[in-house]
Amino acid sequence: MVEELGVAVVGFGWMGRVHTQAYVRLPHHYPRLPLRPRLVTVADEVPGRAEEAAERYGFAAATRDWREVAADPRVRAVSVTAPNFLHREIGVAMAGAGKHVWIEKPVGLTAEDARAVADAVGGAGVQGAVGFNYRNAPAVEAARELIAAGEIGTVTHARIRLFSDYAADPDSALTWRYERRRGGRGVLGDLASHGADLARFLLGEIAALTADTAVFVPERARPAGATAGHARAAGGARGPVENEDYVGALLRFASGARGVLEACRVSVGEQNGYGFEVHGTRGAVSWDFRRMNEFAVGRGTSYQDQPMSTVHVGPGAGEFAAFQPGAANAMGYDDLKVIEAYRFVRSIAEGTPYGATLADAVRAAAVLDAMAQSAESGTWVRL
Repeated sequence: MVEELGVAVVGFGWMGRVHTQAYVRLPHHYPRLPLRPRLVTVADEVPGRAEEAAERYGFAAATRDWREVAADPRVRAVSVTAPNFLHREIGVAMAGAGKHVWIEKPVGLTAEDARAVADAVGGAGVQGAVGFNYRNAPAVEAARELIAAGEIGTVTHARIRLFSDYAADPDSALTWRYERRRGGRGVLGDLASHGADLARFLLGEIAALTADTAVFVPERARPAGATAGHARAAGGARGPVENEDYVGALLRFASGARGVLEACRVSVGEQNGYGFEVHGTRGAVSWDFRRMNEFAVGRGTSYQDQPMSTVHVGPGAGEFAAFQPGAANAMGYDDLKVIEAYRFVRSIAEGTPYGATLADAVRAAAVLDAMAQSAESGTWVRL
């Protein structure tokens, strides 16, 4: 018998919509899951936004005050997709109210914030998940298994890149994302958090790093009203950008491997240029998010002039079979969030964590803290 799971979404920008759609699609892809999400409440402080979301997606209630969600006994699980500066307060409150928490990265402004949410989740005995979606790509999971099995030998070095142009326009609105108080870090918290998670997911813990950051667009226009996504605000009064546009870091892994992690939000000509290359003593593997359903691998004993082959993942890789029947049938970004929702709900149903947890959020945030410290001091930082 399928049991209903009352869910709520707090913060209804783009990511709130993605979480909502993932809940709705969950029974379509995982019909045997013993819990079926029911949309109870949506909360957003922008006037009219929650009501519009409720009408569009079928939430039973809408509110501007997330505290009403914490007090609602019908809600058992909550997606926290509000701005970064609210993550800690909302996450801790929801866990304290006995709600399971699926929270977007980077889980607050610092590792201390992420740890506070993780501690609250652990103390309440509820399940917690974090939005590190790229690790859910079946090709990434297949690459991880290949690396762990020693198919490319001992890993020697890797490169992880996350380049985007979403903030390249100097008329992009000066939203909370560019403010220290509300957004915290810039591209560190946004894109590099995914990079830190991918690095750990593929290659294990990072032992030490050194980093450099830069702001390339120092001023932006203040928006006249509420914004969503990466809106433009041409003509408004201009204000300073308070956090970094770019980060570059050298990594030393506990295994002895070396790495480079780069992220930039103002890379003209790049649209979601996310991916990695991992090199070993007998081969290499690489993945590009823009070709999400395939990866390249070279392995053997040639060493020199060894070719790379393209592998199109299929039903044997990760959660691919829940979406497509055969290799090279494409999956998309939103499918990764459905996988995330599945693992979150499965964790609730079985009482065992699946997928990226709050512990992963804490470790990734510690890497970001170390990058910020290194950029300021100009030194290597041990983790």
